[in-house]
Amino acid sequence: MSNTTLWLVIGLICGLASLGVGLYYFFWVKKQDDGTARSREVAGWIRNGARAYLKKLYAALILVAGVMAVILAVVYSIEGQRGIPTAICFLFGAACSAVAGYLGMEVAVLANVRSAVAASKDLNTAFNVAFKAGAVMGFAVVGVATVGMCFIYLISKDAQLVLAYSLGCSSLALLAKAGGGIYTKTADIAADLVGKVEVGIPEDDPRNPAVVADNVGDNVGDVAGMGADIFDSYVASAVAAMLLGAAMGKEIAPFYTVLPLLLCALGILASLVGVSQVKVGANGKPGKALNMGTYITCGVFVVIMAIIIFLVPEIHNGLIVAILAGTAVGVVIGQTTEFFTSDEYKPVQLTAEYSGSGAAITIISGMSYGLISIVPSIVGIVISMMVAYFVVGGGEMGLYGIAISAVGMLATSGMTVSADAYGPIVDNARGIAEMSGMDEEVIDRADVLDSAGNTAKAITKGFAIAAAALTVLGLFAAFRSEIDAALTAAGKVAIADSGLSLMDPKVLAGIFLGSMCPPLFSALTMLSVTKNAFKMIEYIRGVFKKNPKILEGKATPDYSECVALAADGALKSLILPAIIAIVFPLAVGLLFGPECLTGFLGGAIITGVLFALFMSNAGGLWDNAKKYVESGQFGGKGSEAHKAAVIGDTVGDPFKDTAGPSLNTLITVMSLVASTFAPVIAVWHLF
Repeated sequence: MSNTTLWLVIGLICGLASLGVGLYYFFWVKKQDDGTARSREVAGWIRNGARAYLKKLYAALILVAGVMAVILAVVYSIEGQRGIPTAICFLFGAACSAVAGYLGMEVAVLANVRSAVAASKDLNTAFNVAFKAGAVMGFAVVGVATVGMCFIYLISKDAQLVLAYSLGCSSLALLAKAGGGIYTKTADIAADLVGKVEVGIPEDDPRNPAVVADNVGDNVGDVAGMGADIFDSYVASAVAAMLLGAAMGKEIAPFYTVLPLLLCALGILASLVGVSQVKVGANGKPGKALNMGTYITCGVFVVIMAIIIFLVPEIHNGLIVAILAGTAVGVVIGQTTEFFTSDEYKPVQLTAEYSGSGAAITIISGMSYGLISIVPSIVGIVISMMVAYFVVGGGEMGLYGIAISAVGMLATSGMTVSADAYGPIVDNARGIAEMSGMDEEVIDRADVLDSAGNTAKAITKGFAIAAAALTVLGLFAAFRSEIDAALTAAGKVAIADSGLSLMDPKVLAGIFLGSMCPPLFSALTMLSVTKNAFKMIEYIRGVFKKNPKILEGKATPDYSECVALAADGALKSLILPAIIAIVFPLAVGLLFGPECLTGFLGGAIITGVLFALFMSNAGGLWDNAKKYVESGQFGGKGSEAHKAAVIGDTVGDPFKDTAGPSLNTLITVMSLVASTFAPVIAVWHLF
């Protein structure tokens, strides 16, 4: 057995071990107390709504995946003999992404009520239930992804087929994340504006017809959607490095092609250690426990990664520094996100204080801090990129260094996703506690857990965006490699030989067209939220007007109508985002050729990263500023500051949960589409 084959076997074993641990935690969570008949009833509404939406979503995605598979089969059959294998790997990737998302959502809807019941005992018990449930999602994502990639490459030895697998993951992830984001924010905005602002009832009050849809949205958006998002970035980063590794000299290509998969396996081992060490200490601060788990995971990964690379003579030792740079920038961006979104620091505290002067000041403050938050993140990405490029000597190896730094950042996703999935679980726990009539002490504990969950979600979004930035730089290099190989095979001049110039109208046109796409995508997804929320707001107002006994607590609203409104609106809103992600890069490439498409990807990457960082951080800041006021600061609930903070949070909802976190998936899908269809674009273009 060769060394590279051994690495692949290790990857398979670690992936299967990850799935095994995830299943163990799943059954452990399932055994926990789910409370009274009332709490089980409320949890049942949320569970049924989430399952119904995912069933509709996946039914629609099956059609999209089927069409894409046929196109890939036809295109690659014309270009060579890989048509059917490419289509099969694409479908396999889409199926794996769906499975990972569904497993996470299923445990989340089991864990929310159990976390609420556990909160009646103490904070630590509730945290333990919620985090272990989140770990099911974390280990399912990295386990399924690693097994899928290792299996395909082990039987095919073809990185192009792993690319098709990655495209399947990304295509489903984009639609799942965008659809889930539209769903959850439609319900969240409608519930807040009518419930909190207009009629003055608390968050998650059972009198609000949208409250179940809101809690369903947390699961389909923040659990299933974000799980698919990280799954996509995790696979895409490995594929970018694999493609660049496969293009190297024959003697070293196998080692560099398989190294990303070995790093994924090492990351799983490190995540197993990190997750096992996450415990709330005597100070009762969940956020610090989550951070400590991340630090331990990164530390363990760095040590075992450095030892392995140092012991393999075929691997450039400089890649240790490149991977360290990627891991370090992930930590830097996580800390930056925490600073701008946690209520322990000035940006959130000052925004909450300014809310006493009205909603306009709240919004201006949040936007300003969101824009400032871009700076350290971008500086970190640039430093990481330059270090990763030059530490291994630049050139072809330097590009590989950038790609492998993204793999290093994402290798610890088992821990990262666990912390992220914890967030919506405790958010739902708080809602169930309110709707089930649990004691105020239980709700207060759930609020403490929820605040840490919001910060954890914001950190994960920043992490995912940074990882996407480095990943798409690797994919960009992989696209150049693929397109140059196709141009050379067609007897044309490779881009690497002809060079690219900003004076070339095709390149400049491509940059402008690519730069336009992330803002357009953001606008379309947020307008979808606006339109759907408007319909739901009108419905809720009509319900209150038609039956005043609901607000008096003497009648129960029909929750199913809001669930249906959010689901139907989200699914109808996915058409245009899919066109931007898949059709735009193909149209640019087929119409104007490789040079224009290269500029297009560059423009999309730059504006996509900037918009994603700004929107995610500003949205997270507004959310926790509202919670800071609700904790009793600056007048507390019902004050003028609270009303303004609620409006700021409402503006931030589609920023942080719809458009922002979907943008990193958008630019990943664009890059994968360009790389996948590079052989066709190299030969067939009009101008």
